[in-house]
Amino acid sequence: MKLLLGIALGHLLARKRQTLVSMMGVAMGVGFTIAMSSLMEGSQQDFISRIVDNMPHVTLKDEFRDNPAQPVDIVFPKGAVELKGVKPKDEIRGIKAPWNKVASLEALPGLRVAPTLSAQIFLSFSGKDVAVTLYGIDIERERQASHIEEDIVTEGGLTLLEGTANGIIIGKGLATKLGVQLHDTLTATSAAGVVLKMKVVGLFHTGIISTDNNLGYALLKKAQVLANRPNVVNHVRIKMDDPMQAMEMAEQLERRWGYKAESWQETNEGLLGAFVIRNTVMYITVSAILIVASFGIFNVVSTVVYEKTRDIAILRSMGFEPADIRGIFLLEGFLVGLLGALLGWALGFSLCQILGMVRFNIKMMTEVQGFLLQSTWIHYTMSGGVAALSATLAAWLPARKASRLKPVDIIRGAA
Repeated sequence: MKLLLGIALGHLLARKRQTLVSMMGVAMGVGFTIAMSSLMEGSQQDFISRIVDNMPHVTLKDEFRDNPAQPVDIVFPKGAVELKGVKPKDEIRGIKAPWNKVASLEALPGLRVAPTLSAQIFLSFSGKDVAVTLYGIDIERERQASHIEEDIVTEGGLTLLEGTANGIIIGKGLATKLGVQLHDTLTATSAAGVVLKMKVVGLFHTGIISTDNNLGYALLKKAQVLANRPNVVNHVRIKMDDPMQAMEMAEQLERRWGYKAESWQETNEGLLGAFVIRNTVMYITVSAILIVASFGIFNVVSTVVYEKTRDIAILRSMGFEPADIRGIFLLEGFLVGLLGALLGWALGFSLCQILGMVRFNIKMMTEVQGFLLQSTWIHYTMSGGVAALSATLAAWLPARKASRLKPVDIIRGAA
């Protein structure tokens, strides 16, 4: 094996320029693969972590996934019946016996529960009207089930809601839209026509644009008064120790109580699907770069085989088997791929460092201050392995051709 390796290195060093170009092609493919993978992984993980931290893992809502079956459909399930003029009951929506459900959920290990009344209201200030989602909360349970208190940028936290008659905490983006500051008084109007004067006692900043621009918090009782829905809870928000079990928990709750239970994966299904498509496109693109680099290795090894036909005849005459000849040229392809992968690792690391220093301010779904990168050993191993494998496969056809050359035919041709 040592002899075969020495011969392979001799062939490559005899064509230094072509070997170096092939190695650089592999290095470029590996380097950009690592940089792009780190960039995609970083932005994806940052977005998911923000969702997991700032959203409930499971939300039990006062609605049903399917419309209730009408009596005529129950009586004649397979009949050709048309029902017209259905008048649904006009009743106050809300989760029935919410506190019993909260107690049942709190008895389960690893769950933190926050009963909530979510109401759509208008906040008015200085002639500006903004539609806002108001969360009526229980402070102690909210602290356990969300990180909102950690995101409050003013002093006092959620406790300030208890010390003010009609206190409200809003996002910094919403405060900017309304032009209000801390301790200003807003006019809150609900769809039920109830109007309250509410004092801004705190501001929060989560980094998620939709949350900071459209959400406010008040005491549960105040939200019930404003929405004219006394003693009503329409959402039960649940945080779990293991967010990855949210879908299974949502299915269990829906089977148990019938209400629609939505996991964070279901809520963000479209975005998570977009991540899968984006990653697929990225890996196809970088794979194409490595394939193109493999053609360079194919050309180098093919040229060496053509130039070293007399050497191959001599080696065969000395007793080298066809497998040995094939192994020499496969080693050449593998060495070019391996050395190119090592250079590519260094290039990928350098690119990640450079991208990590870039700073900008773009407001989309979240506030981004720069490229978010997350490099793992998987990126390096995968890119290096694919490079070495593709380089070895590129050398297979020339190596196979070299192993089939017959010494007698070579010598006769040369003569």
